[in-house]
Amino acid sequence: MSDIKYKRVLLKLSGEALAGENKSGISAEVVDEITKQIKELVEMGVQVAVVVGGGNFWRGKYGYNMEKTTSDHMGMLATAINALALQDSLESKGVYARVQTAIEMREVAEPFILRKADKHLNKGRVVIFACGTGNTYFTTDTGAAVRAAEIKADVILVAKTIDGVYSADPKVDPNAVKYDEISYLDIINKDLKVMDATAISLCRENNIPLVVFAMSEPNNIIKAVKGEKVGTIVK
Repeated sequence: MSDIKYKRVLLKLSGEALAGENKSGISAEVVDEITKQIKELVEMGVQVAVVVGGGNFWRGKYGYNMEKTTSDHMGMLATAINALALQDSLESKGVYARVQTAIEMREVAEPFILRKADKHLNKGRVVIFACGTGNTYFTTDTGAAVRAAEIKADVILVAKTIDGVYSADPKVDPNAVKYDEISYLDIINKDLKVMDATAISLCRENNIPLVVFAMSEPNNIIKAVKGEKVGTIVK
């Protein structure tokens, strides 16, 4: 444990990241790589919680002429599909995992209960939080910030398709500058698309640092937990 910087972490995964090169659905190879790293963290004694998005299946904004709350609820269900896939992959590797959902679906997952989640983490189980906060008009970014504060996580690991926080979208602007470190306020003031403003504000209020990095690079999750220089630190 001496080389571990963060004891209890919350890993925020986007749904798109789980799709890999397919852009939609679930890539078994991507899920396998993520859960291999999570298993290694658990074996190192790190307590791991996960919040996963659902954009590989559905986003609230996809429902163009649909009532907003209906579309958001569909997005929440998409996150549950991803959470179950992660749970299955972890259990196939001998890692105990529990899915907790903000919308009750008792036949497939536990409802979110903070004390129960804390007990699972203390016993070395991975807890996967699905359905965001359970409220419409809020993203899974906000869900990640809320859950991280509730479980008193040391850090939120934000796994993305790009390798950190940039001054602009590096896929669009070749002159975009990467930040090694940036403040919460600069994220908000510069309107940088790391997480939504509500999530960043919650992290700032609760002093939860973020490490933003590319999920595609080998062992980046483990490197981030060890405090190695990967991506961008937001604090």
